[in-house]
Amino acid sequence: MFFRKKIGIDLGTVNTIVYVEKEGIVLNEPTVVAYSIEDKKILAVGNDAREMLGRTPGSIIATRPMKEGVIADYTTTSAMITYFFKKALKGSILWPEVMISIPGGASQVEKRAVVAACKQAGASNVYLIEEPLAAAIGAKIPISQASGHMIVNLGGGTTEIAVISLGQLVVYKTVRVAGTKLDEAIIHHLRKNHNIIVGERTSEDIKIKIGNAFIEEKKEPKKMEIKGRDFQSGLPKIFEVDEVSINEAITKPLKLILEGIKEVLSQTPPELAADIVDKGIVLSGGTSLLTNVDRYITYYTGVSSFVVDEPLFCVIRGVGMAIENLDSFKEAIR
Repeated sequence: MFFRKKIGIDLGTVNTIVYVEKEGIVLNEPTVVAYSIEDKKILAVGNDAREMLGRTPGSIIATRPMKEGVIADYTTTSAMITYFFKKALKGSILWPEVMISIPGGASQVEKRAVVAACKQAGASNVYLIEEPLAAAIGAKIPISQASGHMIVNLGGGTTEIAVISLGQLVVYKTVRVAGTKLDEAIIHHLRKNHNIIVGERTSEDIKIKIGNAFIEEKKEPKKMEIKGRDFQSGLPKIFEVDEVSINEAITKPLKLILEGIKEVLSQTPPELAADIVDKGIVLSGGTSLLTNVDRYITYYTGVSSFVVDEPLFCVIRGVGMAIENLDSFKEAIR
């Protein structure tokens, strides 16, 4: 008897996480590919390629093939999925069954691109599950009940906001603003206000260490020393930045996410809205680890919100549960 392996993939803009049936999460690597310009040969994927970001010579490009949650570079994505299959299945790709998460508002073209990339990488059947549903399943929310649950999945490329009832998305919105936009905002702010240029990796470090969505007046602000390049002289420079300045930098993208949440709440049927006020807003995804993001959302919406345990693995846990129990989650799968 021949058993096909079942694999779940959370193909994110920043990280790709792979789940293998009966083994759990086997791989969590950056969604980065490095290839040579001349022959388009893939040189590195994942962790090795991330080390090269912003450090490559002219003949090599290190890039993120996913932009805002969808495939921006088809060939590179397909090669990357093949690499992740091989690594997760320890070399043997025997036509696995694959379930992959997609943004709630993905177009037909975007969905077809994901399916085609997986098929090209060696998958037999490809199932698609919408990210907010996968996140809700992973957060152990009883989605099949006739009551409203609101989940906000703050990822790297997109923020998925959805109200779920009876196993379906009732109202949803994909805001194409999330972790990477916060990084870009920090880069822009430092260049404009402090005349210092930093790269992607440094801005991500700043966000993780001293990024704060909601600053309390009483506390002493955290500070951090950063290394970059002086915008005017072009020389390397060491500079100290504090969380108040970084909070100022990320205000604009955070407001866009907040507007998306308010829009979804305003379109929610009143009975479901009442359920959400009772239960609160569930936050998942890597960007929900940003300090005080739950307090920020609570303060501006008036609805209590909380971050789930291990928010980074929420979507992949949901994808894993759905592929291991395909029959129970038939409605959720495309």
